Amino acid sequence: MLVRQAVAVNGIKGIALTKLDVLDGLDEIKVCTAYRLDDEVIDYLPASQGAQARVETHLRDARRLERHHRRRAQLNDLPAQAVKYVRHIEELIGAPVALLSTSPERDDTILVTDPFQD
Repeated sequence: MLVRQAVAVNGIKGIALTKLDVLDGLDEIKVCTAYRLDDEVIDYLPASQGAQARVETHLRDARRLERHHRRRAQLNDLPAQAVKYVRHIEELIGAPVALLSTSPERDDTILVTDPFQD
């Protein structure tokens, strides 16, 4: 997947996952977990522009997230499905979520890990 490639190539140690509240109440959330290139399933985006034009995404459903993500102090204060979604994203991209935004309000940002600590 493209984000996992960006994490690996750029040495990213953590990401900011924003707009979790936008996913509130959606019936389904699709996450790209692989690509199909011709008859082969691959887990990376090919470098060739021609191959990229032929790639189809392999989408997997994540479960519906519960509402009411605002005003949470820590990741584990979020509804269980939201925590599971965040952990799933971390697993897929190979990097932890360091910062999590749960609304447009600055106070609704959760610092999961301090990016300045070793």
